Amino acid sequence: MEPSNGYRIDELARRFGLEARGDSTRVIRGVAPLACAEREQLAFLANPRYASELARTRAGVVVLGAEHAGASPSPVLIARDPYLAYARIAALFEHLPAPAPGIHPTAVIAADARVDATASVGPGCVIESGAIIESGARLGPHCTVGPACTVGAQSQLGAHVTLVTRVVLGKRVLIHPGAVLGADGFGLARDEDGWVKVPQLGGVCIGDDCEIGANTTIDRGALEDTVLENDVRLDNQIQIAHNVRIGAHSALAGCAAVAGSAIIGRNCLIGGSAGVLGHLEVTDGVTITAMTLVTHSIREPGVYSSGAPVEENRAWRRNAARMRQLDSMARRIAALEKQLQALTKESNE
Repeated sequence: MEPSNGYRIDELARRFGLEARGDSTRVIRGVAPLACAEREQLAFLANPRYASELARTRAGVVVLGAEHAGASPSPVLIARDPYLAYARIAALFEHLPAPAPGIHPTAVIAADARVDATASVGPGCVIESGAIIESGARLGPHCTVGPACTVGAQSQLGAHVTLVTRVVLGKRVLIHPGAVLGADGFGLARDEDGWVKVPQLGGVCIGDDCEIGANTTIDRGALEDTVLENDVRLDNQIQIAHNVRIGAHSALAGCAAVAGSAIIGRNCLIGGSAGVLGHLEVTDGVTITAMTLVTHSIREPGVYSSGAPVEENRAWRRNAARMRQLDSMARRIAALEKQLQALTKESNE
């Protein structure tokens, strides 16, 4: 939904600390992509690959870097980080309906659960013994908040979110539909006759301002808690195993997996479908690119990658066959080097 009166360009510039060029009296009522924005809409240019669309845009204003300002036929808002500026401005145009405080008549609330009067509990929710729902929290349809769980102030749970047991959410946590927090960690001991389940006696602790994607799972700890520090962002369908700790301001893209007792530092970025093996440590400020498998601890900040990029099938098959010969090739090269050294020594004598 867009506000009927909109925002003047000069008002946006003042509010977000941007430089306005061009007709700053225009009123902006929404946002749109650069290629299809109209006169009352804001667009942005952050990726140089889309610079060719700038000359043809009909946007009312474009958020961009100073280096592209001269190429815009529309008024501009100049930002050091156009994407960040766009994100902050676009939030003005997102007006989601806020559910009214109260408990839906179909919800089931344990007698000793505590639900703040300002919280909203949707249809079909189940809040079990000892659970706490703090002020302004919102629970979508069919959520389950298990025993000894806490939903922090202003936190939001989408439909069908499950907090199994001993899960504590901080303030302003956003959990998307279908996520499961606090299920058993994968703890097993081997016996001669099969597996013996190791009790998972810890919990899950989620810091303030975290976001957890749809159908993501975070297992509770075996003894200590699984921990996400403040402002951690998880995409959809991510697996966080028991006793993992993820530092503040880190972000993991879809289908990433972190195995048990691994520690991820602060301000880390982990790409889609990447994996971190158990009991490893990744220091602060590390970027792990998509599909990378981390098999040893990373002690220095930087960008790390593994895996083979896609290529035409015949070339891949040929290279895969050669991979099997690497050991014998290395041995032959070593032998040739020894022979070369011997010949060089003879020629110098």
